[in-house]
Amino acid sequence: MNRKFPEGFLWGAATSAPQSEGAQYEDGRTPSTWDKWFELEPEYFNQDQGPQETVQVYKRYQDDVKLMSAINHNSHRTSISWNRLLPDGKTVNEKAVQFYRDYFKRMKEEGIEPIVNLFHFDMPWWLMERGGWEARESADHFAHYAKVAFQQFGDIVHYWTTFNEPIVHVTCGYLADYHWPKVHDLKRAVQVAHHTCLAHAKAVIEFRTLDLDGKIGNILNLSPVYPRSERAEDLKAAKDAHAIHVKSFLDPTVHGTYPEHLVTLLREHDLLPETEAEDLEVIAQGAVDFLGVNYYQPIRVKEVPEAERHHPAQSLEDFSRHYDWPEKRMNPYRGWEIYPKGIYDIAMMIKEDYNNIPWFISENGMGVAEEERFIDASGEVQDDYRIEFIHDHLEYALQAMEEGANCFGYHLWTFIDCWSWLNGFKNRYGYYRLDLETHERTPKKSAHWIKDVIASGELPELNHERK
Repeated sequence: MNRKFPEGFLWGAATSAPQSEGAQYEDGRTPSTWDKWFELEPEYFNQDQGPQETVQVYKRYQDDVKLMSAINHNSHRTSISWNRLLPDGKTVNEKAVQFYRDYFKRMKEEGIEPIVNLFHFDMPWWLMERGGWEARESADHFAHYAKVAFQQFGDIVHYWTTFNEPIVHVTCGYLADYHWPKVHDLKRAVQVAHHTCLAHAKAVIEFRTLDLDGKIGNILNLSPVYPRSERAEDLKAAKDAHAIHVKSFLDPTVHGTYPEHLVTLLREHDLLPETEAEDLEVIAQGAVDFLGVNYYQPIRVKEVPEAERHHPAQSLEDFSRHYDWPEKRMNPYRGWEIYPKGIYDIAMMIKEDYNNIPWFISENGMGVAEEERFIDASGEVQDDYRIEFIHDHLEYALQAMEEGANCFGYHLWTFIDCWSWLNGFKNRYGYYRLDLETHERTPKKSAHWIKDVIASGELPELNHERK
Protein backbone atom coordinates (compact mmCIF):
# COMPACT_ATOMS: atom_id res chain seq x y z
CA MET A 1 0.00 0.00 0.00
CA ASN A 2 1.18 3.53 -0.80
CA ARG A 3 2.13 5.28 2.46
CA LYS A 4 2.74 8.74 0.99
CA PHE A 5 0.30 11.60 1.44
CA PRO A 6 -0.41 13.90 -1.50
CA GLU A 7 1.13 17.35 -1.84
CA GLY A 8 -0.99 19.98 -0.16
CA PHE A 9 -2.59 17.54 2.30
CA LEU A 10 -4.06 19.56 5.19
CA TRP A 11 -2.62 18.59 8.56
CA GLY A 12 -3.94 20.11 11.74
CA ALA A 13 -6.31 19.88 14.64
CA ALA A 14 -9.80 21.07 15.51
CA THR A 15 -11.39 22.95 18.36
CA SER A 16 -14.31 25.33 18.86
CA ALA A 17 -14.85 28.80 20.26
CA PRO A 18 -16.92 27.75 23.30
CA GLN A 19 -14.47 25.00 24.20
CA SER A 20 -11.28 27.02 23.88
CA GLU A 21 -11.68 30.81 23.91
CA GLY A 22 -12.64 31.55 27.51
CA ALA A 23 -13.04 35.27 28.31
CA GLN A 24 -16.65 34.38 29.00
CA TYR A 25 -18.20 37.84 29.27
CA GLU A 26 -15.24 39.99 28.27
CA ASP A 27 -15.26 42.59 25.49
CA GLY A 28 -18.99 42.44 24.90
CA ARG A 29 -19.60 38.70 24.61
CA THR A 30 -23.09 37.65 25.77
CA PRO A 31 -24.12 34.21 27.10
CA SER A 32 -24.77 31.06 25.12
CA THR A 33 -26.91 28.17 26.29
CA TRP A 34 -23.81 26.60 27.87
CA ASP A 35 -23.03 29.69 29.96
CA LYS A 36 -26.61 29.94 31.20
CA TRP A 37 -27.04 26.21 31.78
CA PHE A 38 -23.93 26.13 33.95
CA GLU A 39 -25.27 29.05 35.97
CA LEU A 40 -28.66 27.37 36.36
CA GLU A 41 -27.59 23.74 36.99
CA PRO A 42 -23.84 23.44 37.69
CA GLU A 43 -24.41 19.97 39.15
CA TYR A 44 -24.76 18.62 35.60
CA PHE A 45 -21.13 19.50 34.84
CA ASN A 46 -18.10 17.39 35.75
CA GLN A 47 -16.44 18.72 38.92
CA ASP A 48 -18.23 22.07 38.49
CA GLN A 49 -16.07 22.76 35.44
CA GLY A 50 -17.98 25.33 33.41
CA PRO A 51 -17.25 27.35 30.27
CA GLN A 52 -15.83 30.45 31.98
CA GLU A 53 -12.15 30.17 31.06
CA THR A 54 -11.63 26.91 29.15
CA VAL A 55 -8.21 27.10 27.40
CA GLN A 56 -7.87 30.94 27.37
CA VAL A 57 -7.25 31.04 23.62
CA TYR A 58 -8.80 34.54 23.54
CA LYS A 59 -5.80 35.78 25.51
CA ARG A 60 -3.12 33.32 24.36
CA TYR A 61 -3.81 32.83 20.67
CA GLN A 62 -0.59 34.51 19.53
CA ASP A 63 1.50 31.89 21.31
CA ASP A 64 -0.87 29.07 20.33
CA VAL A 65 -0.40 29.80 16.64
CA LYS A 66 3.34 29.41 17.17
CA LEU A 67 2.68 26.03 18.79
CA MET A 68 0.72 24.92 15.72
CA SER A 69 3.65 25.82 13.53
CA ALA A 70 6.08 24.09 15.91
CA ILE A 71 4.54 20.70 15.05
CA ASN A 72 4.27 21.45 11.31
CA HIS A 73 0.53 22.02 11.15
CA ASN A 74 -0.55 23.76 7.95
CA SER A 75 -4.23 24.17 8.86
CA HIS A 76 -6.43 24.63 11.91
CA ARG A 77 -10.16 24.40 12.44
CA THR A 78 -11.98 26.51 14.98
CA SER A 79 -15.31 28.32 15.18
CA ILE A 80 -16.58 31.84 15.65
CA SER A 81 -18.67 32.62 18.71
CA TRP A 82 -22.00 33.91 17.37
CA ASN A 83 -22.68 35.68 20.67
CA ARG A 84 -19.22 37.30 20.64
CA LEU A 85 -19.47 38.60 17.07
CA LEU A 86 -23.14 39.67 17.34
CA PRO A 87 -23.87 39.99 21.08
CA ASP A 88 -27.52 40.98 20.50
CA GLY A 89 -27.90 39.29 17.10
CA LYS A 90 -27.71 42.63 15.28
CA THR A 91 -24.83 44.82 16.41
CA VAL A 92 -21.32 43.93 15.20
CA ASN A 93 -18.86 43.74 18.10
CA GLU A 94 -15.72 45.48 16.83
CA LYS A 95 -13.55 43.95 19.56
CA ALA A 96 -14.60 40.50 18.35
CA VAL A 97 -13.78 41.50 14.78
CA GLN A 98 -10.32 42.64 15.87
CA PHE A 99 -9.70 39.39 17.77
CA TYR A 100 -10.75 37.04 14.98
CA ARG A 101 -9.02 39.01 12.22
CA ASP A 102 -5.74 39.02 14.13
CA TYR A 103 -6.09 35.34 15.07
CA PHE A 104 -6.72 34.27 11.48
CA LYS A 105 -4.04 36.58 10.05
CA ARG A 106 -1.43 35.20 12.41
CA MET A 107 -2.32 31.69 11.25
CA LYS A 108 -1.85 32.72 7.62
CA GLU A 109 1.50 34.34 8.42
CA GLU A 110 2.67 30.98 9.81
CA GLY A 111 1.48 29.10 6.72
CA ILE A 112 -1.58 27.75 8.56
CA GLU A 113 -4.89 27.70 6.68
CA PRO A 114 -7.81 28.61 8.97
CA ILE A 115 -10.92 26.50 8.47
CA VAL A 116 -13.68 28.44 10.19
CA ASN A 117 -16.94 26.97 11.41
CA LEU A 118 -19.99 29.07 12.29
CA PHE A 119 -21.93 26.96 14.81
CA HIS A 120 -20.53 24.46 17.30
CA PHE A 121 -23.49 23.77 19.62
CA ASP A 122 -23.36 27.31 21.09
CA MET A 123 -26.84 28.78 20.64
CA PRO A 124 -26.95 32.43 21.82
CA TRP A 125 -29.14 32.76 24.89
CA TRP A 126 -31.07 35.69 23.42
CA LEU A 127 -32.19 33.39 20.59
CA MET A 128 -32.87 30.43 22.87
CA GLU A 129 -35.28 32.65 24.78
CA ARG A 130 -37.16 33.06 21.48
CA GLY A 131 -37.34 29.29 20.91
CA GLY A 132 -33.86 28.41 19.68
CA TRP A 133 -33.79 26.11 16.66
CA GLU A 134 -37.47 25.31 17.22
CA ALA A 135 -38.32 28.83 16.06
CA ARG A 136 -38.39 29.26 12.30
CA GLU A 137 -36.83 32.71 12.65
CA SER A 138 -33.61 31.04 13.85
CA ALA A 139 -32.71 30.17 10.23
CA ASP A 140 -32.85 33.84 9.20
CA HIS A 141 -30.89 34.94 12.28
CA PHE A 142 -28.23 32.39 11.43
CA ALA A 143 -28.10 33.53 7.80
CA HIS A 144 -27.56 37.12 8.95
CA TYR A 145 -24.79 36.04 11.33
CA ALA A 146 -23.15 34.03 8.53
CA LYS A 147 -23.28 37.02 6.17
CA VAL A 148 -21.61 39.26 8.77
CA ALA A 149 -18.86 36.67 9.34
CA PHE A 150 -18.25 36.29 5.60
CA GLN A 151 -18.07 40.06 5.16
CA GLN A 152 -15.74 40.60 8.11
CA PHE A 153 -13.32 37.74 7.53
CA GLY A 154 -13.84 36.51 3.97
CA ASP A 155 -10.68 38.25 2.76
CA ILE A 156 -8.61 36.06 5.13
CA VAL A 157 -10.62 32.84 5.46
CA HIS A 158 -11.08 30.67 2.38
CA TYR A 159 -12.50 27.52 3.97
CA TRP A 160 -15.86 27.98 5.72
CA THR A 161 -18.26 25.49 7.27
CA THR A 162 -21.76 26.16 8.55
CA PHE A 163 -22.29 23.59 11.33
CA ASN A 164 -20.39 21.09 13.38
CA GLU A 165 -22.31 17.81 13.74
CA PRO A 166 -25.79 19.32 13.34
CA ILE A 167 -27.49 16.06 14.27
CA VAL A 168 -25.92 16.29 17.74
CA HIS A 169 -27.75 19.39 18.93
CA VAL A 170 -30.92 17.67 17.66
CA THR A 171 -30.46 14.33 19.43
CA CYS A 172 -28.65 15.59 22.53
CA GLY A 173 -30.88 18.60 23.14
CA TYR A 174 -34.28 17.31 22.03
CA LEU A 175 -34.06 13.57 22.71
CA ALA A 176 -31.73 13.55 25.74
CA ASP A 177 -30.30 15.62 28.61
CA TYR A 178 -26.83 16.25 27.15
CA HIS A 179 -27.55 19.69 25.61
CA TRP A 180 -29.91 22.46 26.57
CA PRO A 181 -32.97 22.54 26.52
CA LYS A 182 -33.05 18.84 27.58
CA VAL A 183 -36.29 18.09 25.73
CA HIS A 184 -37.47 14.55 25.01
CA ASP A 185 -39.82 15.00 22.06
CA LEU A 186 -39.25 13.35 18.68
CA LYS A 187 -41.66 15.65 16.85
CA ARG A 188 -39.89 18.75 18.15
CA ALA A 189 -36.51 17.20 17.35
CA VAL A 190 -37.53 16.76 13.71
CA GLN A 191 -38.65 20.39 13.56
CA VAL A 192 -35.27 21.48 14.94
CA ALA A 193 -33.51 19.38 12.30
CA HIS A 194 -35.53 21.00 9.51
CA HIS A 195 -34.81 24.53 10.71
CA THR A 196 -31.12 23.61 10.98
CA CYS A 197 -31.12 22.45 7.35
CA LEU A 198 -32.82 25.70 6.36
CA ALA A 199 -30.24 27.70 8.32
CA HIS A 200 -27.40 25.85 6.61
CA ALA A 201 -28.85 26.43 3.14
CA LYS A 202 -29.55 30.11 3.78
CA ALA A 203 -25.96 30.60 4.94
CA VAL A 204 -24.68 28.90 1.78
CA ILE A 205 -26.88 31.20 -0.31
CA GLU A 206 -25.41 34.25 1.46
CA PHE A 207 -21.91 32.92 0.77
CA ARG A 208 -22.62 32.43 -2.94
CA THR A 209 -24.26 35.87 -3.20
CA LEU A 210 -21.12 37.57 -1.87
CA ASP A 211 -19.00 35.81 -4.52
CA LEU A 212 -16.06 35.33 -2.16
CA ASP A 213 -12.76 33.71 -3.01
CA GLY A 214 -13.31 30.57 -1.03
CA LYS A 215 -15.26 27.37 -0.46
CA ILE A 216 -18.07 26.44 1.87
CA GLY A 217 -18.89 23.10 3.47
CA ASN A 218 -20.59 21.41 6.38
CA ILE A 219 -19.08 19.22 9.10
CA LEU A 220 -20.99 16.00 9.74
CA ASN A 221 -20.31 13.15 12.14
CA LEU A 222 -20.57 10.20 9.78
CA SER A 223 -20.60 6.73 11.25
CA PRO A 224 -21.01 3.61 9.14
CA VAL A 225 -24.03 1.59 10.23
CA TYR A 226 -23.53 -2.17 10.61
CA PRO A 227 -26.43 -4.61 11.18
CA ARG A 228 -26.16 -7.41 13.70
CA SER A 229 -26.92 -9.99 10.98
CA GLU A 230 -28.22 -10.41 7.45
CA ARG A 231 -31.72 -11.16 8.73
CA ALA A 232 -34.33 -8.94 7.11
CA GLU A 233 -35.31 -7.40 10.44
CA ASP A 234 -31.73 -6.38 11.25
CA LEU A 235 -31.16 -5.05 7.74
CA LYS A 236 -34.31 -2.95 8.05
CA ALA A 237 -33.06 -1.54 11.36
CA ALA A 238 -29.75 -0.67 9.69
CA LYS A 239 -31.47 1.00 6.73
CA ASP A 240 -33.59 3.10 9.07
CA ALA A 241 -30.58 4.02 11.24
CA HIS A 242 -28.56 4.98 8.17
CA ALA A 243 -31.37 7.25 6.96
CA ILE A 244 -31.70 8.92 10.37
CA HIS A 245 -28.08 9.20 11.52
CA VAL A 246 -26.21 9.58 8.22
CA LYS A 247 -28.40 10.60 5.30
CA SER A 248 -30.58 13.07 7.24
CA PHE A 249 -27.98 15.85 6.96
CA LEU A 250 -25.65 14.34 4.36
CA ASP A 251 -28.22 14.29 1.55
CA PRO A 252 -29.33 17.92 1.94
CA THR A 253 -25.70 18.99 2.34
CA VAL A 254 -24.44 17.30 -0.83
CA HIS A 255 -27.53 16.66 -2.99
CA GLY A 256 -29.77 19.47 -1.77
CA THR A 257 -32.64 17.08 -1.04
CA TYR A 258 -34.01 15.10 1.86
CA PRO A 259 -33.53 11.32 1.56
CA GLU A 260 -36.68 9.61 0.33
CA HIS A 261 -36.57 6.77 2.86
CA LEU A 262 -36.31 9.21 5.77
CA VAL A 263 -39.28 11.23 4.50
CA THR A 264 -41.30 7.99 4.21
CA LEU A 265 -40.39 6.98 7.78
CA LEU A 266 -41.36 10.38 9.17
CA ARG A 267 -44.63 10.40 7.25
CA GLU A 268 -45.54 6.90 8.48
CA HIS A 269 -45.10 8.08 12.07
CA ASP A 270 -46.75 11.49 11.68
CA LEU A 271 -43.42 13.20 12.35
CA LEU A 272 -43.01 15.42 9.29
CA PRO A 273 -42.03 18.97 10.27
CA GLU A 274 -44.05 22.10 9.61
CA THR A 275 -42.74 23.66 6.41
CA GLU A 276 -43.42 26.49 4.01
CA ALA A 277 -43.79 26.25 0.25
CA GLU A 278 -40.31 27.49 -0.63
CA ASP A 279 -38.38 25.38 1.89
CA LEU A 280 -37.32 22.60 -0.48
CA GLU A 281 -36.17 25.17 -3.04
CA VAL A 282 -34.04 26.84 -0.38
CA ILE A 283 -32.54 23.53 0.76
CA ALA A 284 -31.75 22.67 -2.86
CA GLN A 285 -29.42 25.69 -2.92
CA GLY A 286 -27.48 24.46 0.12
CA ALA A 287 -25.24 21.97 -1.70
CA VAL A 288 -21.63 22.45 -0.58
CA ASP A 289 -18.14 22.49 -2.09
CA PHE A 290 -16.64 20.07 0.42
CA LEU A 291 -17.40 18.02 3.52
CA GLY A 292 -15.82 17.79 6.92
CA VAL A 293 -16.15 14.27 8.29
CA ASN A 294 -15.98 13.69 12.04
CA TYR A 295 -15.43 10.02 12.79
CA TYR A 296 -15.03 8.40 16.20
CA GLN A 297 -16.98 5.14 16.22
CA PRO A 298 -19.38 3.04 14.13
CA ILE A 299 -23.09 2.50 14.74
CA ARG A 300 -24.08 -1.14 15.28
CA VAL A 301 -27.78 -1.96 15.32
CA LYS A 302 -30.31 -4.73 15.61
CA GLU A 303 -34.05 -5.01 15.15
CA VAL A 304 -36.58 -3.60 17.57
CA PRO A 305 -38.83 -6.35 18.99
CA GLU A 306 -42.36 -5.72 17.78
CA ALA A 307 -43.72 -5.85 21.32
CA GLU A 308 -41.40 -2.96 22.30
CA ARG A 309 -42.11 -0.76 19.29
CA HIS A 310 -44.31 2.35 19.55
CA HIS A 311 -46.41 3.54 16.64
CA PRO A 312 -46.19 6.40 16.08
CA ALA A 313 -42.54 6.33 17.16
CA GLN A 314 -41.69 8.08 20.42
CA SER A 315 -37.89 7.88 20.18
CA LEU A 316 -35.17 6.69 17.83
CA GLU A 317 -35.19 3.36 19.67
CA ASP A 318 -38.44 2.61 17.89
CA PHE A 319 -36.45 2.32 14.64
CA SER A 320 -33.35 0.42 15.76
CA ARG A 321 -31.57 -0.73 18.91
CA HIS A 322 -27.88 -0.71 19.75
CA TYR A 323 -26.11 -4.00 19.10
CA ASP A 324 -23.22 -4.80 21.44
CA TRP A 325 -20.74 -6.44 19.07
CA PRO A 326 -18.82 -9.06 21.09
CA GLU A 327 -15.58 -8.51 19.12
CA LYS A 328 -15.42 -4.78 19.79
CA ARG A 329 -12.31 -2.94 20.97
CA MET A 330 -13.18 -0.08 23.31
CA ASN A 331 -11.89 3.21 24.58
CA PRO A 332 -13.05 2.61 28.17
CA TYR A 333 -12.73 6.28 29.17
CA ARG A 334 -15.21 7.57 26.62
CA GLY A 335 -17.20 4.35 26.23
CA TRP A 336 -16.75 4.36 22.46
CA GLU A 337 -15.75 1.55 20.13
CA ILE A 338 -12.40 1.90 18.33
CA TYR A 339 -12.90 0.75 14.74
CA PRO A 340 -10.46 2.39 12.29
CA LYS A 341 -11.86 0.57 9.25
CA GLY A 342 -14.97 2.70 9.61
CA ILE A 343 -13.12 5.62 7.99
CA TYR A 344 -12.51 3.49 4.88
CA ASP A 345 -16.17 2.50 4.68
CA ILE A 346 -17.23 6.15 5.00
CA ALA A 347 -14.78 7.10 2.25
CA MET A 348 -16.20 4.49 -0.11
CA MET A 349 -19.76 5.61 0.63
CA ILE A 350 -18.87 9.22 -0.19
CA LYS A 351 -17.10 8.12 -3.36
CA GLU A 352 -19.94 5.94 -4.61
CA ASP A 353 -23.06 7.75 -3.38
CA TYR A 354 -22.05 11.40 -3.01
CA ASN A 355 -20.27 12.31 -6.24
CA ASN A 356 -16.85 11.70 -4.66
CA ILE A 357 -17.13 15.19 -3.20
CA PRO A 358 -13.88 16.53 -1.68
CA TRP A 359 -13.75 15.90 2.06
CA PHE A 360 -11.34 15.88 4.97
CA ILE A 361 -11.27 14.16 8.32
CA SER A 362 -12.32 17.13 10.41
CA GLU A 363 -12.33 15.30 13.74
CA ASN A 364 -10.93 12.01 14.94
CA GLY A 365 -9.43 11.36 18.31
CA MET A 366 -9.18 9.49 21.56
CA GLY A 367 -10.15 10.98 24.90
CA VAL A 368 -8.32 9.49 27.89
CA ALA A 369 -8.85 10.29 31.57
CA GLU A 370 -6.07 10.86 34.11
CA GLU A 371 -3.32 11.18 31.52
CA GLU A 372 -0.95 12.26 34.27
CA ARG A 373 -0.48 8.52 34.84
CA PHE A 374 1.50 8.48 31.61
CA ILE A 375 3.83 11.41 32.29
CA ASP A 376 7.49 10.33 32.21
CA ALA A 377 10.47 11.79 34.10
CA SER A 378 10.88 14.55 31.52
CA GLY A 379 7.27 15.70 32.06
CA GLU A 380 5.96 14.41 28.73
CA VAL A 381 2.74 12.42 28.35
CA GLN A 382 3.64 9.10 26.72
CA ASP A 383 0.39 8.74 24.77
CA ASP A 384 1.32 5.77 22.58
CA TYR A 385 -2.36 4.79 22.59
CA ARG A 386 -3.17 8.05 20.77
CA ILE A 387 -0.36 7.53 18.26
CA GLU A 388 -1.71 4.05 17.52
CA PHE A 389 -5.25 5.42 17.18
CA ILE A 390 -4.19 8.15 14.71
CA HIS A 391 -1.92 5.79 12.78
CA ASP A 392 -4.58 3.15 12.25
CA HIS A 393 -7.17 5.64 11.01
CA LEU A 394 -4.65 7.29 8.69
CA GLU A 395 -3.72 3.89 7.29
CA TYR A 396 -7.32 3.22 6.28
CA ALA A 397 -7.63 6.77 4.92
CA LEU A 398 -4.59 6.15 2.73
CA GLN A 399 -6.08 2.88 1.49
CA ALA A 400 -9.29 4.72 0.59
CA MET A 401 -7.35 7.48 -1.18
CA GLU A 402 -5.43 4.88 -3.16
CA GLU A 403 -8.82 3.57 -4.30
CA GLY A 404 -9.96 7.01 -5.43
CA ALA A 405 -11.44 8.64 -2.33
CA ASN A 406 -11.19 12.43 -2.48
CA CYS A 407 -9.78 13.03 1.02
CA PHE A 408 -7.65 16.15 1.40
CA GLY A 409 -6.77 16.40 5.09
CA TYR A 410 -6.68 15.09 8.65
CA HIS A 411 -7.50 17.03 11.83
CA LEU A 412 -7.20 15.51 15.27
CA TRP A 413 -9.59 16.49 18.00
CA THR A 414 -7.94 18.47 19.52
CA PHE A 415 -4.91 20.77 19.49
CA ILE A 416 -4.70 21.59 23.22
CA ASP A 417 -6.71 19.64 25.81
CA CYS A 418 -10.00 21.54 25.84
CA TRP A 419 -13.14 21.91 27.89
CA SER A 420 -15.68 19.34 26.77
CA TRP A 421 -19.27 20.29 27.62
CA LEU A 422 -20.72 18.29 30.53
CA ASN A 423 -17.48 16.29 30.81
CA GLY A 424 -15.35 19.37 31.50
CA PHE A 425 -11.69 18.33 31.46
CA LYS A 426 -12.36 14.71 32.43
CA ASN A 427 -11.02 13.24 29.18
CA ARG A 428 -7.98 14.68 27.43
CA TYR A 429 -7.70 14.70 23.63
CA GLY A 430 -4.92 17.11 22.70
CA TYR A 431 -1.52 17.04 21.07
CA TYR A 432 -0.63 19.50 23.86
CA ARG A 433 -1.36 18.91 27.53
CA LEU A 434 -3.08 21.76 29.38
CA ASP A 435 -2.16 22.51 33.00
CA LEU A 436 -5.47 23.58 34.53
CA GLU A 437 -3.80 25.85 37.09
CA THR A 438 -1.17 27.64 35.00
CA HIS A 439 -2.69 27.04 31.54
CA GLU A 440 0.78 26.05 30.35
CA ARG A 441 0.79 23.97 27.15
CA THR A 442 3.19 21.01 26.96
CA PRO A 443 3.60 18.80 23.87
CA LYS A 444 2.79 15.12 24.29
CA LYS A 445 4.62 12.28 22.56
CA SER A 446 1.91 12.30 19.87
CA ALA A 447 2.81 15.93 19.03
CA HIS A 448 6.37 14.96 18.21
CA TRP A 449 5.19 11.91 16.29
CA ILE A 450 2.76 13.85 14.07
CA LYS A 451 5.41 16.55 13.49
CA ASP A 452 7.68 13.89 11.98
CA VAL A 453 4.86 12.34 9.93
CA ILE A 454 4.02 15.72 8.42
CA ALA A 455 7.66 16.52 7.73
CA SER A 456 8.19 13.23 5.88
CA GLY A 457 4.79 13.21 4.19
CA GLU A 458 4.68 9.49 4.82
CA LEU A 459 2.96 7.24 7.36
CA PRO A 460 5.47 5.07 9.22
CA GLU A 461 4.86 1.44 10.06
CA LEU A 462 3.80 0.56 13.59
CA ASN A 463 4.55 -2.85 15.03
CA HIS A 464 1.00 -4.02 15.65
CA GLU A 465 -1.81 -5.65 13.73
CA ARG A 466 -4.16 -3.24 12.01
CA LYS A 467 -7.82 -3.60 13.06
